[in-house]
Amino acid sequence: MSGLVLLPDEITSFQNKIWTFYRENRREFAWRGISDPYAVLVSEMMLQQTQTLRVVPKYDEWMHAFPTAQALATAPLSEVLSHWVGLGYNRRAVFLQKACQAVCTEHGGVFPRAVEELQTLPGIGPYTAGAVSTFAFNQPNVFIETNIRSVFIHFFFSDAALVPEDKKIDDAEIAPLVEQTLDRTNPREWYYALMDYGADLKKKVANPSRKSRQYTRQTRFEGSLRQARGAILRQLSAASGKAAFLTLSQISLYEKIDIARLERAADKLVAENLIAVSGGGYRIAD
Repeated sequence: MSGLVLLPDEITSFQNKIWTFYRENRREFAWRGISDPYAVLVSEMMLQQTQTLRVVPKYDEWMHAFPTAQALATAPLSEVLSHWVGLGYNRRAVFLQKACQAVCTEHGGVFPRAVEELQTLPGIGPYTAGAVSTFAFNQPNVFIETNIRSVFIHFFFSDAALVPEDKKIDDAEIAPLVEQTLDRTNPREWYYALMDYGADLKKKVANPSRKSRQYTRQTRFEGSLRQARGAILRQLSAASGKAAFLTLSQISLYEKIDIARLERAADKLVAENLIAVSGGGYRIAD
């Protein structure tokens, strides 16, 4: 390798290693090898900041409840959130529904193929747009997520003689390598291969992504505001249709979380229009 420009034999060698591993160790998931952009989008939104094994059963449950973008677009928010319980970061469910509503109202129910158009949908950033375009339409886009990042840092930035130990690698340095090594004849499968290699790599060596400038260690869940937010939405989703409102005292009793933390979480959820409050009681903000 010379700088960020790879020689042809370096590209071939790298691709061969990734493809060889993939042929022998490929993982199978319900969202792979499909051309339905809605199903791909669901999987991508669920996989953000959530372990794959936790997503597997929730994906199947979700697709049974909301098999199409239209079905999700017209569903009550309380029902949407009830099927998201267990995945965390509930705003992802809201963005997913809003994106599907935009597809139905602004695109005639047809998902755009181009990354630039996909990014106009609510909550869809560069990575998700690239992933949907590639995995649904087999388009040769350049994008980076944690497993892909690990692969490229491991192969191209691990040599201590060339890369100082304390140097943080930026995605802007990785992206040109992703583009140069991209298999443009089968980008969908190529990215599956990269992700599988990266997932396996983390089991064998210290997480290469720790050398990334984009790397952040997730904060502790127990005792966090995230835990309180999830508890509130879980209880309100379960109570939807049974009781108009629940108080934070009731939620505290059910979830064993202190009132002060629930109050801070509830204030944020109200500000985000995820829940509504009236007379000291809370409900999902349909």
